[in-house]
Amino acid sequence: MNPTQPNSSADLGAARQAEARRGLLLGIPLGELGWFQSLLLGTAAGFTAFFASCFLSIVTLLALNTAGHRVFNYDISYRRVGFPVGLTVLIVAYLYLGSLWVRRKLSR
Repeated sequence: MNPTQPNSSADLGAARQAEARRGLLLGIPLGELGWFQSLLLGTAAGFTAFFASCFLSIVTLLALNTAGHRVFNYDISYRRVGFPVGLTVLIVAYLYLGSLWVRRKLSR
């Protein structure tokens, strides 16, 4: 192999790695996900955010109950904290993953 001659397979591999790095999150190449995989990952992100925010708000309400000797309705943690946070993360994840999928489809 001549060192002055460019290696086309190495250039192709570098271009693919650069493209995959554009949508990389925690080692997951988000730029290479299919339609269903993007939908599944966005839904999982929304559910995770919903349950995490519900857990934190319930723990906060427990601490306020104990510290203030008051009784709070735990329905607040679902309606006013968990649902808005989960829905926001779900929509943002769908928009981001959908834009990556559309950009990949249009670049081909």
